[in-house]
Amino acid sequence: MELLKMRLTQTYNQHVVKKGNKSLVLQTIQEYTPISRADIANLTGLNKGTVSSQVSELLSEGLILESGPGVSSGGRRPVMLLFNQVAGYSIGIDIGVNYILGILTDLQGKICSEELIKFNDLTFDEIKEELFKIVDTLIGSMPKSRYGLVGIGIGVPGTVSTEGEILLAPNLNWRHIDLKSVMTEKYNVPILIENEANAGAYGEKKFGAGQEANNIIYVSIGIGIGVGLILNGELYKGNNGFSGELGHMTIETGGPVCRCGNQGCWELYASEKALVESASRNEIQPEDGQKLSLESLNELAENGDAGVIRIFEGIGGYIGVGINNIINIFNPEQVIIGNRLASSSKWLEEPLKKKLVHALSTHKKDLKIDFSQLSTHAAALGAAAYASENFLTIDIQEV
Repeated sequence: MELLKMRLTQTYNQHVVKKGNKSLVLQTIQEYTPISRADIANLTGLNKGTVSSQVSELLSEGLILESGPGVSSGGRRPVMLLFNQVAGYSIGIDIGVNYILGILTDLQGKICSEELIKFNDLTFDEIKEELFKIVDTLIGSMPKSRYGLVGIGIGVPGTVSTEGEILLAPNLNWRHIDLKSVMTEKYNVPILIENEANAGAYGEKKFGAGQEANNIIYVSIGIGIGVGLILNGELYKGNNGFSGELGHMTIETGGPVCRCGNQGCWELYASEKALVESASRNEIQPEDGQKLSLESLNELAENGDAGVIRIFEGIGGYIGVGINNIINIFNPEQVIIGNRLASSSKWLEEPLKKKLVHALSTHKKDLKIDFSQLSTHAAALGAAAYASENFLTIDIQEV
């Protein structure tokens, strides 16, 4: 019996090592494509026989391709290996308070198609139906591939459990929503649910302004405010997966009541909703009968409306107050402001930075403050990347 247990353990360990080696080889090809077998061995430290074996499997599975010979360093020119980024496709969804953005990407994160809808005050069931429409449209646009749709990643503006249940999304009036089961039942592919700011942080780290930093605070500013934390190169989610709800930190004791139940929350003063409400209080009238919105306010500011610019500057100051606290707590390398208010960086940046004089000087050393390169697409790209990486790392032995 003991001998049998030892053999089973050895077999299991060999399987785990093989799976790890295969993932390492694939990740190396994905990052350095095109690359030769010899260079994979040099970069990974694996012996040439192991690399050759794993490459053969990956070729048979269609996850990599061979291309023409590369440059020789002496002797025969090596055959180069390419990551087959169109072996399958992922869908990334960003559910906002008043919109849904969906994108279809290949396995390398290239956006192939996208869909956007806007809405106001819909119930969960109504939003669910709109979500189905977007996903169905994206699937209909998907090119033929070996693996088809490999997964759907969804970012939501709320707290998400480690099992993917949406526990609370106050600005959507959602509590204990099991969107993961709903989507799994309808589409029968792996579904990953993540906090929208976490997905945005990952999108910026992988594709945007955060590619060079390892300690990043991503501040997602839309109707509300969420914060994604990348610490030491890894997404930090806290003990139960709920970190980053800094939009609900108190910056005004005894301030107005937030939808979360707290008073004086940061997002009541520094969000898109706060911007529009401030414009309304100041009786700002958009041109041509447009609705009062971020877009119409951006247009007015672009046309030099001094009153609107002052409103943006006030919001920028409040954004700076919260970021000042974040800098003192986390001492990051980089703070990235993303989501919808990133489009207003021209009028927010200076008043924001003026508030940072109150941050500890030691914490500001070598700090970068940037606005998102991906703007409104960071969360959707991050969610799609989660789905692709889940397929490539978890399911690699099943393909």
